[in-house]
Amino acid sequence: MTSVSKPYWWYSRDIEVMTMEFEMPECDDGSDEGKLVAWHVEAGDMVEAGDRIADVETDKSVIEVTAPGAMVVTELLHSVGDDIPVGEPLVAYEEVDEVEAMSEDDEESTDGEPTQAVSRVGDDESDDEPTSAVSRADEDEPGSAVSRVSEGIVPEDADDETEVLIVGAGPGGYVAAIRAAQLGLGVTLVERDAYGGTCLNYGCIPSKALIHGSEVAHEARTAASLGITAEVEVDFAQLVDWKDGVVDRLTGGVENLCRAAGATLVEGAARFVDDHVAEIETADGTSTLAFENAIVATGSRVIEIPGFEPDGEYVLDSRDALDLEAVPDSLVVVGAGYIGMELSTVFAKLGTDVTVVEMLDDVLPTYDEDISQVIRREAVDLGIDFRFGELAADWERDGDAVAVHTENEDGHAAELTADAILSVPGREPVTDTVGLDALGIEPDEDGFIPTDAQGRTERAHVFAIGDVAGEPMLAHKASHEGEVAAAAIAGEPAALDHAAMPAAVFTDPEVATVGLTREEAEHAGYTPAVGQMPLKGNGRALTVEAPEGFVRIVADEPTGSVLGAQIVAPEASELIGEAALAVEHGLTIEELAGTVHTHPTLSEAIMEAAADAAGEAVHTR
Repeated sequence: MTSVSKPYWWYSRDIEVMTMEFEMPECDDGSDEGKLVAWHVEAGDMVEAGDRIADVETDKSVIEVTAPGAMVVTELLHSVGDDIPVGEPLVAYEEVDEVEAMSEDDEESTDGEPTQAVSRVGDDESDDEPTSAVSRADEDEPGSAVSRVSEGIVPEDADDETEVLIVGAGPGGYVAAIRAAQLGLGVTLVERDAYGGTCLNYGCIPSKALIHGSEVAHEARTAASLGITAEVEVDFAQLVDWKDGVVDRLTGGVENLCRAAGATLVEGAARFVDDHVAEIETADGTSTLAFENAIVATGSRVIEIPGFEPDGEYVLDSRDALDLEAVPDSLVVVGAGYIGMELSTVFAKLGTDVTVVEMLDDVLPTYDEDISQVIRREAVDLGIDFRFGELAADWERDGDAVAVHTENEDGHAAELTADAILSVPGREPVTDTVGLDALGIEPDEDGFIPTDAQGRTERAHVFAIGDVAGEPMLAHKASHEGEVAAAAIAGEPAALDHAAMPAAVFTDPEVATVGLTREEAEHAGYTPAVGQMPLKGNGRALTVEAPEGFVRIVADEPTGSVLGAQIVAPEASELIGEAALAVEHGLTIEELAGTVHTHPTLSEAIMEAAADAAGEAVHTR
């Protein structure tokens, strides 16, 4: 029988101890340091040989650090997130000379005693000990880090119970549910609106469907230079119906995947009322659910500008814009961020007169200036009008239209008339609907829930993923975080690394980035080598009439390691995957440039930009 770990004072009358330090051991993958991503012990825990102490992430893997022998942990010498060189003291401990001091009766009688504080490397009862203090994630199957409901961790008077409660079934929540169920955990997934969350239902997927439809119409209308002319009529209602069909297909797939994995799906709203209890409100009434671990995946919502609250008719948000019955003749778009620019492009291509009001100096203000310039020039060519440095102050009805009043910093006022206003200033995390105060969790000053490298909040049994866990607000980031949180709960080594997290804006042309910019690399202490390939020199770009844009690769000059990339091009969202792979695995510009790319393709620009960074470009001056 596997014994239950107890604090060191439990054995104080039977053992002799002496204080020592356990150093960061050598890593099997040859790394000379690792980032601490999770502790599995606390000061006061007694562990035996082979018990997992911590998870450490290197450039190549996440590894488990295990106890070399019986010990009592007296102090954790590092915090999660620290980079620890091999040989650096990791924990202080008191060596246990006589583990057998605990009698067999003590092993078998655990009622009322502390629960196990250390997760085992395996669930078998073998007496064999690991030969190394460090084990690779794929060498052993870690035991579950959760304690079973039957062991009394959660209250017994709840209406139902689950091992893992996940609140929110967006790209983070549903992926976490599937992964946790695959790992053998009992999962309850609660969704108050629609499975798939904002992304599948009201954001990523429907907007990209309309982007595609608008592009088809625009290309047909503007192909005269190719000798192709056509009269194009857009039935927007039919386009929206087609978009809805795509959404329904995907959301139905999400439900089926979750159920097939074994997760329990609940349509309702969850709110925490105690440390291990949530109140679930459904159409059938209210009940309580006891849980051992919880994942908060409640996503984000549109920020409302005072005085410009959406009404679905005259003031629209992004969700309204995707479900209009007809293409408006004119729109005033408030905000030139990625949502504002994507939707402005859609409606401009469908024939709407679009005016964008932005209080800052350019479109996509969080991107490099040369990126913003390309997108603005192309938008102007589409007929979009911009009013930079102006604030949308208020609006009023003007017959069947609206009149928007703007102001600049000098107090100059202007009036813009349109059929409707599209207000898209950005998004904010949803943290006020789930009762975080009952858990003792406080969002930070930006409204996000602070987490560690595994998604844990300040309460070790509660995780937060996706938009509520901080920037960048990306669906694929949420999904990755969901997988990491599920693995952590199941006791598997896992950690988050946002260094290679790609992002894309689906304007015309698209924008995609990953890793560091030149300025960010310099700020981080690197000596950057930067290579760039303009699309006007790329054969494929010219054959699709898209010469505006570029591919830029940022590398560390001394080592050649790829640090980041910025792409402005057709299908940039697809091209960025190669650069993300290079950043993730520490590839060099020589390796990237030395990989043969198909000709003629846009991807050749990545090869050429890498060669340019190495000073070996053939097609770039």
